[in-house]
Amino acid sequence: MRSLSKSRPPMRLEFIALLGAFALFLSTVEYLIPKPVPFMRIGLANLPIMIGLGLLNPAEFIVLVCLKILGQALISGTLFSYVVLFSFGGTVSSALVMYLLYNLGSRWVSMVGISIAGAMASNIVQLVLSRYLLFGESAWLIAPPFLIMGLATSIILGIFTQQFMKRSVWYRQKASL
Repeated sequence: MRSLSKSRPPMRLEFIALLGAFALFLSTVEYLIPKPVPFMRIGLANLPIMIGLGLLNPAEFIVLVCLKILGQALISGTLFSYVVLFSFGGTVSSALVMYLLYNLGSRWVSMVGISIAGAMASNIVQLVLSRYLLFGESAWLIAPPFLIMGLATSIILGIFTQQFMKRSVWYRQKASL
């Protein structure tokens, strides 16, 4: 009987670390950009997540998502605050939606659509959390600008990711492995 560990390819830790470092770098850049609401971000740190959709197996993808959540919390100093709940909820919902869309519907949905779906999933989860944890009913007052900003930035990030996947020699080499 074959052991389970021998039938599964080894996890590519160096590659995950590279994408994770990229996410942390972008998170640091994003942290420097002023925000009107503490948990409102433009999503730069999601670029490595979106690039990883076509390059990582499910276990590697989960490790990358966890690295992003933990790294962002450490960089922003929110690890032991309520803000980490927003980051966790938004990142997990976004990553799940993007992963499912990429693996089940990428024939019909472009990276722009996948990016928009991920951003909307993240924003909706964060709005629900803000409604129940912070602002009560008034949380819906921030919904329109929050969702509009998420839509705009996700379109830009989706276009960038789509072009990167199409034109990058590095990406094509990694995707062929």
